[in-house]
Amino acid sequence: MIVAIDGPAGSGKSTIAREIARRMGFEKLDTGALYRTVAFACTLHGVDLDDEDGVVTLSRSLDISFDSAGEATRISVDGRDVSDDIRTPAVDRIVSKVSAYPGVREAMLPVQRLFAQDRDVVAEGRDIGTVVFPNALVKVFLTADPRERARRRVLQRHPGEQLSDEALQREVDETLADLERRDRLDSSRETAPLRAADDAVRIDSSRFTIDEVVDQIRDLISKRRDS
Repeated sequence: MIVAIDGPAGSGKSTIAREIARRMGFEKLDTGALYRTVAFACTLHGVDLDDEDGVVTLSRSLDISFDSAGEATRISVDGRDVSDDIRTPAVDRIVSKVSAYPGVREAMLPVQRLFAQDRDVVAEGRDIGTVVFPNALVKVFLTADPRERARRRVLQRHPGEQLSDEALQREVDETLADLERRDRLDSSRETAPLRAADDAVRIDSSRFTIDEVVDQIRDLISKRRDS
């Protein structure tokens, strides 16, 4: 079974997908990490992000692998663990440009589909239910209030830290601007834009706790398995 969870950055996709995988014994596929890896690799190899041919050529040459053992999915490229390198504000700012190139998305399709062969998978990203796994049995489009999404992203960057109210507010404001810019780019790109699949169930995660969202999706999974 494939469960597809799409939605904008900061909507809670990774957290929800991780909980679904943990509680139901699914493998978790973070497809956004693939595009982050390509973006990071471009900076590592000095590829100009405006050079579409160069970015696409590099993306096709990368050996990307996932290790989904445990609660945190690790991702490696050419034998190097880049799980932490790809989760930075610098990569946040460039990943939409890289992921908009049709050749990059084409290069990442077989990586995603190979991962999902012969296993139960919960996959999260922006085009999972529309392009990557259009026949997924369960499709969810997860969203949240933009400011809440920005707050979550900031807290995700500072696990265990106690930020002052002033520092938190300042970083939330900066992150909100980045998220809104990325939303515009992701939703307006010609290839595989961010949108809900016609048969996706929409859930606003800002209205529910993590457990409540997980329970809603588990109910959807159970219904599809029983049908």
